[in-house]
Amino acid sequence: MGDWHFQRSGLLCVVSGPSGSGKTTLCRRFSERDDEAVYAVSATTRAPRDGERNGIDYHFLDRSEFEAGIARGDFLEYAEVHGRLYGTLKREVLGHLEAGRDVLMDIDVQGAALVRSSTDPAIRAALVDIFILLPGESEIVNRVRARGTETEEQLAVRLQTAREESRHWAEYRYTFISADRETDFATFRSIIAGERCRSSRLRRNDNDATVPGE
Repeated sequence: MGDWHFQRSGLLCVVSGPSGSGKTTLCRRFSERDDEAVYAVSATTRAPRDGERNGIDYHFLDRSEFEAGIARGDFLEYAEVHGRLYGTLKREVLGHLEAGRDVLMDIDVQGAALVRSSTDPAIRAALVDIFILLPGESEIVNRVRARGTETEEQLAVRLQTAREESRHWAEYRYTFISADRETDFATFRSIIAGERCRSSRLRRNDNDATVPGE
């Protein structure tokens, strides 16, 4: 009787939510605690900040390199923000998925829509999209103000953006309302745990096509 074992394909976990929803913290925290998950490294045309490392914090590209990548179809999603380009390279994602590692991305609703529209069968099979709602506008204001980095004008812009983004929650497979840091993390972990157990994500690698008992 030959040996047989199963290997799981990776998840592409796309997380969106308004400012203050904690989406980045959730993704980073999970990837730091789970050996089967990685946080996607984005590409950008902005200059590195102090302490940032190429390939670790971002893939730093000049604009011509980035635009050439767009033309080649290298990006899973991309957007221009305040005159700078940001995006996720397909190669950054597909290798991890094939190896059974989960890729976590926190992106806005436009980026999530681009990922959803991918025609790549590996991306479509792996996709798990999650939206984090805040219980009300007052909570958005409180969380953004708690950072202490926003002017009242910036706060008004973020609030308007949050209103617009939150209209898209029903487009996501999963949505939960943020409570507190630990509750949110437990909910996030439970979603990923359930998705990892889907039968469609398992591949059997064996020398004997017959499972004992069949």
